[in-house]
Amino acid sequence: MSKLTSKQVADYYHRCYKAVDGLWFMKVEERYDFDSALDVDDAVWKVMPKIQARMIKSFLGLETGSDALIEALVAKLELDGFTFTSQKTQKGFTITVTDCPWQNLMIKSGREHLCELVGKTVCNTEYSVWVSELAPDMKFELKSQKCCKSKHCVLDFEQQQ
Repeated sequence: MSKLTSKQVADYYHRCYKAVDGLWFMKVEERYDFDSALDVDDAVWKVMPKIQARMIKSFLGLETGSDALIEALVAKLELDGFTFTSQKTQKGFTITVTDCPWQNLMIKSGREHLCELVGKTVCNTEYSVWVSELAPDMKFELKSQKCCKSKHCVLDFEQQQ
């Protein structure tokens, strides 16, 4: 058995997960073009959140609905290394992201100029899928994004009328 601690194992997989996400994107872009890579990335993020949402739902013993959605998203964002706050509203809840690890990776890799396009595509897809998995009676709106020059990302989740 390995002499690694549970934290080291978790850190290893976390870093590999982030690295492979960027690497495969750049390899598709290299082989084809940016638009093809973004299209494939969007397709991936139509499936990945389903896997994540179902896993977190199972881990936490959640049902469905707005309470399950906020609890699962808080867990997901914490696991991914986001800095954020969540707040219940009259119609649902809002998550305000003050630090995004994905944006930080793009900046670190010299791809800041692509943040806006990637962020608009991936975040809208990803969080809409979370809603469809855990609270299909809600709607998601991305009110602002750090990668679009806003101070924070504001993710708004509201009950549909």
